[in-house]
Amino acid sequence: MDERDPKEDLIEPVFRNGTVTTVGILLAFSLGFLTHWAANPIPWQTYHLFAVVPILVGIALQMRALAMLLDTKSLQRPIYARANRIFIAGLVLTACGVGLAILLDFFEIAAKSALPGAA
Repeated sequence: MDERDPKEDLIEPVFRNGTVTTVGILLAFSLGFLTHWAANPIPWQTYHLFAVVPILVGIALQMRALAMLLDTKSLQRPIYARANRIFIAGLVLTACGVGLAILLDFFEIAAKSALPGAA
């Protein structure tokens, strides 16, 4: 007979609170980057969507994970683990979008600063 103690499938609230703090801080950095990039003096082009879409989807996933972690049901191990997976997926997408945004801006600046006929 498999009688499991329901408390075994719970995580410590203190541990979950640390995760909530981490997710909140990284979400704030993601939103901050997007805000800073939107205020960038380089005009937006259609190809910037290749960076903006993963950033926005990543931020949405991070927000979803934070909402899940703020619910008291996230003390249950399976829900906590799912929220963590969603957060990591969002973080990876956001990081890829940020990296792409930096590359796009770098190439845009490099193209504008190249001297014509210098080759």
